[in-house]
Order: sequence, then structure tokens, then C-alpha cells
Amino acid sequence: MHSVTPIPAFNDNYIWLIHAHDTKGYYVVDPGDANVVIDYLKQHEIKLDGILITHHHSDHTGGIAALQTYHDHNLTVYGPDSENIKGINHPISGKTESISPDRLDSNAQIFHLPGHTLGHIAYLIDDHLFCGDTLFSGGCGRLFEGTPTQMRHSLDALAALDDKVKVYPAHEYTQANLAFAQTVEHDNQALADYAAHVKQRREQQQPSLPSSIGLEKQINPFLRADQATIKAALGQHFSQDVTDIDTSFTLLRQWKDNF
Repeated sequence: MHSVTPIPAFNDNYIWLIHAHDTKGYYVVDPGDANVVIDYLKQHEIKLDGILITHHHSDHTGGIAALQTYHDHNLTVYGPDSENIKGINHPISGKTESISPDRLDSNAQIFHLPGHTLGHIAYLIDDHLFCGDTLFSGGCGRLFEGTPTQMRHSLDALAALDDKVKVYPAHEYTQANLAFAQTVEHDNQALADYAAHVKQRREQQQPSLPSSIGLEKQINPFLRADQATIKAALGQHFSQDVTDIDTSFTLLRQWKDNF
């Protein structure tokens, strides 16, 4: 059994702290800032066992070296082997399906998710999905390296998970994503209800996350690109017929990039 705690970093990042109850192990996901992690560890008298990295961007990897130094270089660091990330000592290849991190209570299933970056991966531990910058609540990551089709297939792989799986993205982007989602699909009642819930959470300075796969399939336009309502909205916005899902997803991402 695992519990997950957010450690806020920078303006809108979350560094997720995973606590394995049985083995009493601790891992962090995507520590872009070592200082906030070290402060949290000191405050709660925690010894870190390892790090899980989803992709190479510095706001996800920038704290690796300092955390290794703080722990006398005794940290296990997992991450994709194709992204040239310094500090990884347990590289994950493109064929890896699961890993067994020491002092976690369960294996971690690995998802290979090209789109935001080409080597981006996610970790599923029990019902906790750590998806970096691929899937956000109400949105998805920008396509810095991959294609729209690659990102759509990556999101399809995550959408196929059990509805109860909890979704832990690396950023608090939810309100901005929902503003776009409501512009695209303004008659979606589940989306309106969720937007009101998130607004209340953020007004109380609480994280909007985690979300869930089941919820995202109801409210996230990037998981709903095949819906007639979304194709109609895209057709009106771009003044063209939108019939296939690849065109729908591509135009959605283009619209969001300029929203």
C-alpha cells in the first residue's frame, strides 16, 4: 500500500512523494527542485530511497544531483535511457514493461508515451499513475518532440486503464485547462461540475489533483477527440469539416496552443 503527497515547486509544479507503508520506503517523482524536497524531508524526518523520472526537462530533473549528494549518492534513480538524463543509475529501456524499485511495496508498470518528448514514460504503482507532462487534468502536454498522432496513441494507452486509477500530473494546470475545455464543449455538465469543484479547491489553496482516469474520460477534450460535440466545435472554430479523430486531435492541440 502506498500514499502520495504533493511537494509544491516553482510556480505550478508538483513533486510527488510516494510512501510505501509496508517497507517504509520513500520515492519522489520528477524532483526539479531539490531544496523543497530536502526541506520536506528534514521537517518530517524522512530518508529518501529513490527517484522516478518521467522525462528530461529541467523542471523535472534539476534536483537529481543535489538529492544524490544529500543522500551520499545512495539513491536509486530510474528514468528513460533515451533522454540523456544525468544521474540516472537504473535506466529504463524502450522495451521495459515494469520495474521493481527497492523499498516500494509493489512493482511499477511502465508506459512509453512519446508526444511531449520522445522518450517520455509514466509509472503506474498500484492505482497511482505518475504521468509527468503527458496527461494533465483537463488537458495534455505540448508537443515539443512528438507528433499529434503519437500523443493521441499515448493518451489512448492511459485512457484504457481502470477508471479508478488516480492521475498525478506534474503541474497544477487544471483551471487553465478547464477554461479551454469549456470553450470547446460548453454543454458538458460533468465538465461544468468539475470546474466548480476545482475552483473551490483552488480558492482554498488546495491542489486540484489527483484526478482519475474515469473523470478525465468525461471532461478532458484530448481524451474525447472522437466526440461529435468536439468535432462540431472544431469545425466551427477552424471553418472546416472535421470527421476523423487524427484531424480532431491535431486541431484541438493547435487551438489549445493559441488559446
